[in-house]
Amino acid sequence: MVALLSSGATPSRVSLVVTFMLLINILLLFPGPALAQSDPFTIRSAHIYLDNKVYLVSADIHYSLTKPVLDALHNGVPLTIELRIELIQNREWPWWNETVAVIKQRYRLRYFALAQHYVLSNLNMGTESSYQTLEAALEALGRLKELPLLDQNLLPTGADYVARMRVALDIESLPTPLRLLAYLSSRWRLTSEWYTWKPQL
Repeated sequence: MVALLSSGATPSRVSLVVTFMLLINILLLFPGPALAQSDPFTIRSAHIYLDNKVYLVSADIHYSLTKPVLDALHNGVPLTIELRIELIQNREWPWWNETVAVIKQRYRLRYFALAQHYVLSNLNMGTESSYQTLEAALEALGRLKELPLLDQNLLPTGADYVARMRVALDIESLPTPLRLLAYLSSRWRLTSEWYTWKPQL
């Protein structure tokens, strides 16, 4: 601003330039519908099946990251993704429906610049896998296989059930400086729609 004043610019002109720059930053922070990426997380398929008296869940999930989320990842910010699965028993009246099982599976994706590889951690199991590319890491994250849901003897037979699943970027796990930005910007709200199906149990 001092440089602008010394070059002959008037204070009102400097104020106009500053206001214009602020407006540009606000527009970048809050992109309109045309700039926002739709459905970056999408559940393509899911099913529940019985194996050795335990109901297991498998699913095919597509993950993609918006530019600010990708930039944060490549600058050392770990991303935590939460998968939520619910099994609901339908009753005669909808308000009597009972949630008989809830599974929360959490994963953390990190990028190590020096080694130039991605590490995907299963926070529930305490396991880690390393990948050379982001595409390989996201593909592995999207292959949900044989996740234990419920023991067979805990599920009443002959009832009608509905299952649903959703995945989302956990904003609360972000570093404090980024958390407010993530809540304000639509490009940080990476959440799939609920995927609902009727399992044959």
